[in-house]
Amino acid sequence: MHTPPHPRTGVWLIGARGSVATTAIAGAAALRTGAPATAMVTEAPGFPADGLPRTADLVFGGHDIAHTTLAKRAEQLAAAGVLPAGLPDRVRAELDAADARIRPGVPQGHGSEHPADGLRRLAADIAAFRTEERLDRVVVVNVADTEAPAPARAETEGLDALTAALESGAHVLPASSRYAHAAFTAGCAYVNFTPSAGARPPAIAELAARTRLPYAGDDGKTGETLLKSVLAPMFGHRHLRVRSWAGTNLLGGGDGANLADPAVARSKLDSKSRLVGELLGYPVDDHLHIDHVADLAERKVAWDHVTFDGFLGAQMSLQFTWQGYDSALAAPLVLDLARLMARAHETGRSGPVTELAFFFKDPLDCAVHDLPGQHAMLLAFAERLRRAGGPA
Repeated sequence: MHTPPHPRTGVWLIGARGSVATTAIAGAAALRTGAPATAMVTEAPGFPADGLPRTADLVFGGHDIAHTTLAKRAEQLAAAGVLPAGLPDRVRAELDAADARIRPGVPQGHGSEHPADGLRRLAADIAAFRTEERLDRVVVVNVADTEAPAPARAETEGLDALTAALESGAHVLPASSRYAHAAFTAGCAYVNFTPSAGARPPAIAELAARTRLPYAGDDGKTGETLLKSVLAPMFGHRHLRVRSWAGTNLLGGGDGANLADPAVARSKLDSKSRLVGELLGYPVDDHLHIDHVADLAERKVAWDHVTFDGFLGAQMSLQFTWQGYDSALAAPLVLDLARLMARAHETGRSGPVTELAFFFKDPLDCAVHDLPGQHAMLLAFAERLRRAGGPA
């Protein structure tokens, strides 16, 4: 009996030479050689993964404005402890192949390229990747640096007005939304793993609706916020009233340097700060800080101090510290999302995929914020994907 070939799925990474992208590409290559899939949710025992594209079949490319090769970046990550020693050499061929597919991106500022021409170029790059690699579909995932909040104009214009503005030469979209626009124009699903605007501007969401494509986001939930989504419901279930929740995040590497800009940090802080109040249902005295500590390199440290009232007003507190490699936490989730979104696209899903809230700090159009509730949604969604046939 003839066995049909597995579908070939492309993963087009925005910020393709960054730490998260490099870790994802190197990690996928390592999994092909039998490395354990620890931290990949879709590889957990009992997860209904039938029908999802295999990680071994993912093909990588992307956009970036950086010039450091993937092989060199992987060597740096291995030296920092993110990747296992020796892995960059073992997967050098896969890194070089992906690196050859990376195309010049767009800067977060305006740049010199005409905005409409830039969008056409980005979409053409993605479409060429799908054709040249003979891919069944492509998922575009934004893992680039966080950007400052979107221009006010991008938050109000419809698609037709936006198109006219772009053709006139007006720079009205932030970089993350330009990539989302290109993804939908090229017929691809889109994932925003950052707190940047992405597909949130109404005109971009309208484009997704017109092209009947799925998208998900925003801002991958990898560390401190992951713990908040577990701990905050605990206080609610025990009827303990939280009075304040202060958090300090210490970041090294390029992410920390990027977030040292207060305007950029505001996007991240806005994404992180909404969760506790939404989970508890009342306002909490919330103080969040992000500081760049270059000596931490690829490590991330989060320290939180929570004050709360118990029986008869007894005042108590909780402190916790989270330390880890953010790229190693994020990369497996990127692979999970690529697999799930490719299958969602295959089955005809369009619009915001709210069932993937489990992966995000600030999930699109989803009122469920506690982790167990989000996990139940994810499992039910994966089961529906497993049972689904081809395109709806």
